[in-house]
Amino acid sequence: MSETVSKDIKLIVFQLNGKEYGISVHYVHGIEKVQHITRIPGTAPFVKGVINLRGVVTPIIDLRKRFGIEECEYTDVTRIIIVALDDIEVGLVVDAANDVIDITEDVIEPSPNLVGVEEDEYVKGVVKVLNRLLIIIDLYKILDREKLKVEG
Repeated sequence: MSETVSKDIKLIVFQLNGKEYGISVHYVHGIEKVQHITRIPGTAPFVKGVINLRGVVTPIIDLRKRFGIEECEYTDVTRIIIVALDDIEVGLVVDAANDVIDITEDVIEPSPNLVGVEEDEYVKGVVKVLNRLLIIIDLYKILDREKLKVEG
């Protein structure tokens, strides 16, 4: 048989500025409430600082700032999604994270070129789930070492 089997993917769904985004649970190590963030001088503007997460110092990136979206006050639903990619573990500040969905790889459509949309370069594709449109983000581009100024 030469059938191609489409891979199942679990996505963590999070909100930013009224839009829904998805990230594979494969990269997610946890979802935390916002805690005290210690600012680190000399980092990129979207790097908020670091937190002490169970004894591990974890850099925190504000995705609103990374995507060029206006920042807002943190609320009781603001979350930090702890993600790991290769040897980097960081926290991503999002407006809310409250859903996990299952999709298959073949339903991810290429990202339409969203002219003038800042976060477009960080988008891997889009998924239509029922009457929702999820934007799948590309962690490799968000966690670009050059832009993060993270030593490897």
